[in-house]
Amino acid sequence: QVSVVESGGGEVQAGGSLRLSCTASRSIFSSNVAGWYRQAPGKQRELVASISTNGITYYVDSVKGRFTISRDNAPNTVYLQMNSLKPEDTAAYYCNAKTSLGAMVSSWGQGTQVTVSS
Repeated sequence: QVSVVESGGGEVQAGGSLRLSCTASRSIFSSNVAGWYRQAPGKQRELVASISTNGITYYVDSVKGRFTISRDNAPNTVYLQMNSLKPEDTAAYYCNAKTSLGAMVSSWGQGTQVTVSS
């Protein structure tokens, strides 16, 4: 069973930055689509950003131009650089990898909380 550990969350003021990290127990990000998801209280979990095996990235419209996803295959880690944070970015952030058939590779981690104050 593969597991992931997210870190790097915290409390920041609007306009601030955070860099999230996600490390997997084995190599899953180099051969699958790596993604960052978030879930705010009372809302469904949503995909925020993803990066394919050949480096193609996707961002949900609300974070385009502010967030950057990247991957470092050596330590099985994927990052999410978040700039110009807004209160609506407040959520628990999770990472995972998805196969070409759309199946999640890892069990969900504990997530890392991001809180943005106005």
